[in-house]
Amino acid sequence: MIARYLPAPLRRLLKIKVTSQPPAYLLIDQPGQLEPLLKALDRVDEVALDTEADNMYHYKTRVCLLQFLVGKEVFMVDTQAPIKLDGLWTRLAKKHLVMHGSDFDIRLLHDLCGFRPKSMFDTMLAAQLLNRPRVGLASLLEDHFGVKLSKDSQKANWSKRPLTQKMLDYAALDVWHLPALRDILTRELKRLNRMGWLQQQCEAQIESGLTGFAPRDENAWRIGKSERLRGAGLSVLHAVWHWREETAERLDVPPFKVCNNERLITLASAAEDGNALETILASINLGKRHPRLFPSLSAAVKAGLNRDPQTLPRRQRKRDPNNAPLTQSEVELQDRIKADRDRVAKKLSLEPTLIANRTQLARIARQPRLLDEILLPWQADLLRHEPALKQT
Repeated sequence: MIARYLPAPLRRLLKIKVTSQPPAYLLIDQPGQLEPLLKALDRVDEVALDTEADNMYHYKTRVCLLQFLVGKEVFMVDTQAPIKLDGLWTRLAKKHLVMHGSDFDIRLLHDLCGFRPKSMFDTMLAAQLLNRPRVGLASLLEDHFGVKLSKDSQKANWSKRPLTQKMLDYAALDVWHLPALRDILTRELKRLNRMGWLQQQCEAQIESGLTGFAPRDENAWRIGKSERLRGAGLSVLHAVWHWREETAERLDVPPFKVCNNERLITLASAAEDGNALETILASINLGKRHPRLFPSLSAAVKAGLNRDPQTLPRRQRKRDPNNAPLTQSEVELQDRIKADRDRVAKKLSLEPTLIANRTQLARIARQPRLLDEILLPWQADLLRHEPALKQT
């Protein structure tokens, strides 16, 4: 275990290899098995946490497995098992968490039970602030420890039971190296005086995650190249998009497994060109479900062709001053701020959008006095004394 905490160059010099073998773990998948995890949590202040979900296989995403590294013990909790987890969430809310790419996990857990992390260290955010070319967990583990995670398990169906040994081994490795990776990244962040930056990023990620997943937008059907459609194509797109949603929910599969966006646009474009129903449907193949789904798809296309595009729900444009077009002077200020941002980012070896993204640049150009509301403190501090904002 100690070898994992040594810097990679030193391990190579000493010819020390970190094993890719999964650690021992306790799978909790029956009522009455949770107590060892709860007792372990009571002994520590920090926990490494990861989740596995089924968003690739079901219409509504669900948490399927929770992985914990508590001290030197790995526990995995089957969330599909009939286990009461109230005591787990109560304890976990008091711990500092080590996670990787936590945004999805926080939203998932918040939607599941209203969980709110106390604090965390996100190794992906840390890697971004260090300008690592590869920030995925698999890449970081390979770069630092020579550990290769199974790509097959990344796309596995985590809702299917029983879970295979291969899947469980993969899940255990997801948390096993997180504290050691955290320590390596911490050393580099401290050397660059960026630990404060990371803390701000993590706090902002927690707050963002507590909003959960955004509900379906009323304009979600306006996909891809829909802005090019005006007539029958728009009506058909509206009809087939809703057909896909209803079908996916009924079959309990992700919408893309019913029909991808490209095919929906193909149908809509063919209708826009004035083709007959048979011609529109001629090139569509829904795979193994084609015989079952084609009649309802055909009916949806027909309904779209018979609908007046003028009766479609209109896009409601909210009167948000942040969405108003920039004036010429604001555009010029935005360009100057962007130039400052890019210069600062290059000097610090940072991805420029980590300092301020396109939307934030526009908001700052519109209301420079709101710089500290728009950006995190570390981001604002990098820009406030640069020429563009110093002159406003």
